[in-house]
Amino acid sequence: MSSRRIGLALFAAVVISLGVTSVFYMRIMNQEAKNRAKNKRVIAAATTLQPGTPITADNVTEINWPENVPLEGLIEKKEDVTGHVLIYGVAANEPVLTRDLASGASFGLAAKIPDGMRATAVKTNEDMSVAGFIFPGSHVDVLVTLHPDNNNENTLTRTVLQNVQVLSTGAKMDPDPNGKPENVTVVTLLVTPEQSEKLALAESQGTLHFALRNGGDSANPETPTVDMAELTGVPKKVAPEPKPEKQIPRRVPVVKAPEFYSVETVAGAKSSVSKFPVSPE
Repeated sequence: MSSRRIGLALFAAVVISLGVTSVFYMRIMNQEAKNRAKNKRVIAAATTLQPGTPITADNVTEINWPENVPLEGLIEKKEDVTGHVLIYGVAANEPVLTRDLASGASFGLAAKIPDGMRATAVKTNEDMSVAGFIFPGSHVDVLVTLHPDNNNENTLTRTVLQNVQVLSTGAKMDPDPNGKPENVTVVTLLVTPEQSEKLALAESQGTLHFALRNGGDSANPETPTVDMAELTGVPKKVAPEPKPEKQIPRRVPVVKAPEFYSVETVAGAKSSVSKFPVSPE
């Protein structure tokens, strides 16, 4: 009889433990379900897309995106992206954002120009293009060397623009996949309207040079102008100070003091003048 009671007690304990465990398990699952982020479907690149690529229904796809991770410019419908051209490259399974799209009327190189920016072409040569290692997507500094009055002593070089993106080299808008250097005669830069004016003036007044930057370097340090004297270490010629003009003293005319002073006396219709000597001081 005692063994039967013990068995019943063990059975009851197992049932109670299973019930308690089930209750806790259900509570935990319900809490996880509440905390689990809700997803929404957004448009992403089906494969890696390069700048200037027209978007079709075949090269985009839909992916899940957590609603608790906000990202400005997410697109949820394919019809909102098809027919547009990419300004920036998008990796596979990366969301396509509104900022990545050119307007519907832009194609080719124009599709890679963001609103408010300009594309300016600059003539170049083998030296200026860093031996052919400037590719579309590179970032460069633009320097100009000026020769005022065709005088070598007054030659100077200064940095005109910093961290400027290269849109195209020659007729190519995409870099060589193998990184093969290629010398070109024209480089197109992405600049602001003000920068395009500086670039045009610098190109008309001097010789332009490009300094290739690290793709991750976005610093714009102050770069002072370098002239020939600083480059060669020769002290600058100091212009002589102008000699002061010789001051010529002005002659002040001497006014002779009067010997007499006159006093006019009027009495009725008669007047008389009396003279008195001036007493010395």
